[in-house]
Amino acid sequence: MTTSTRRFLGLLGTGIVVAALAPTIASAQAKSGAGKNKVVFQMSDNDPARWNLALNNMRNVQVDLGDDEVELELVAYGPGIGMLKGDSPVAKGVAEALKGGARVVACENTMKSQKLGYADMLPNIGYAPSGVVELMRKQQQGYAYIRP
Repeated sequence: MTTSTRRFLGLLGTGIVVAALAPTIASAQAKSGAGKNKVVFQMSDNDPARWNLALNNMRNVQVDLGDDEVELELVAYGPGIGMLKGDSPVAKGVAEALKGGARVVACENTMKSQKLGYADMLPNIGYAPSGVVELMRKQQQGYAYIRP
């Protein structure tokens, strides 16, 4: 038997095993929710144009994949926290993202350093003790990382 024939038979055998396991894998993913798309966006810029880009990207993901098929989170820290203050020029876009099921999270470390309280922030947003750690944990949980 030639080396090429052995390779072909090896690949063929692998394909048969994968095909046989596919229904089991799909079933396990469906039961665990592993098939759901997960995306986390980093926002550390205090720029309304960049924020609008991120919010539009988030909405496009929801439209393309379906609201029920994706978990979206935007994490703001550093200078980006300014866009989550009550007087934010992107408040309407943030409210629409929240209404659409996305999470928008402010870094409490940044809030403390900028002497901001919860009353200074937009309504209905979430909070994380550390924005960078939140991003790290989301990536460890299988979230795709986007930095617009």
